[in-house]
Amino acid sequence: MSNWDLMMPGMGLTAIGLAGVVISYAGIAHTFIDGMHALTGLTMFIGLIILATGILDGGVSTSNRAKATTLIIISIALGFGMFAFTTNTSNYTVTFAGILMAIAFPAILMAYLAHKHSEYLKPIGSIVGMAAATGIIMWVAFGFVSPDTYMIPQAVIEEPEEKELGPTFAIEVLKDSVVEGNPDYKPDIAIVSQGYVVEWTNADTIAHTVTSSEGFGELFDSSLMNAGDVFTLDTTNLEIGEYEYMCSFHPWMIATLIVEEPKEPVKVNIPEGAALPEDGQIYYDPQVIDVQVGTSIVWDNIDSTVHTVTSGEPPADATGLFDSEMMSAGDIFEFTFTEAGNYNYYCTFHPWMVGTVNVE
Repeated sequence: MSNWDLMMPGMGLTAIGLAGVVISYAGIAHTFIDGMHALTGLTMFIGLIILATGILDGGVSTSNRAKATTLIIISIALGFGMFAFTTNTSNYTVTFAGILMAIAFPAILMAYLAHKHSEYLKPIGSIVGMAAATGIIMWVAFGFVSPDTYMIPQAVIEEPEEKELGPTFAIEVLKDSVVEGNPDYKPDIAIVSQGYVVEWTNADTIAHTVTSSEGFGELFDSSLMNAGDVFTLDTTNLEIGEYEYMCSFHPWMIATLIVEEPKEPVKVNIPEGAALPEDGQIYYDPQVIDVQVGTSIVWDNIDSTVHTVTSGEPPADATGLFDSEMMSAGDIFEFTFTEAGNYNYYCTFHPWMVGTVNVE
């Protein structure tokens, strides 16, 4: 016959514990979680112990009332369990379920032996107890000495912030540069401001390298560059000066990289009203500008409508050297001129807007 004086508080404590665990693992009340996780789990385990004691007091009861009570308890437990598994946000749900099973199976075994084979209860109980103690000791020990030291707090390694790179200066390894005497790197003498990123692209069908002559690659070395490969070099940490480089496979391919003091970019404004083709209207300010090789120009759209800065002649003869694409009000576009020459440009939306950059 079951002991109802034990079963009633057991059911109450178990229900309270289950409710607390479900609320905690479902992430419903985070202010409640931190302080109540352990308490609700402990309450539930105590309730299960008292409940099991009440059911098994005087042997396994076969009365209809005990069977009905057991079915109700199992239904409640399964209902809360399914709810917890489908709504939980915890990473420890499987661990929690494993702990419950590790407690439930030995308890069922002990109850069965106590009722049917009491002579085996003590030795098997001792074996189960020692096995549990051994498992706990091994888990703790391996947590300190195994490759996965989960018992030792791990230092949080902060990922370094990605460095924002400067503007790009493009150099091309020319097609057929493998033939001695042919042009090799374009431009052959590259003048860049310190902080720029130099980008070499192998446009040849043969493998090449970009290798500093000083120390034969000590300063920079692209290693093997197959056709279409790109090698980049951040000049931020290079000192001001000249750097000769070559192809280590074809040593007659020689060029020069000159790193200068950083220059402030030259600014050209797209003024208010530039979209209107009126006499005296300024479209790019200044409309004609003279700069040195390696100078960057920044176009700033201070107009209230969209514009472009497109190399070539209007209305649709773009050269493809540079193109800002659509610049909304307040947008800027920057381009570095790496070779001497006269460069005309225009706005594709308003082809009467023209400007010129003379590079010496």
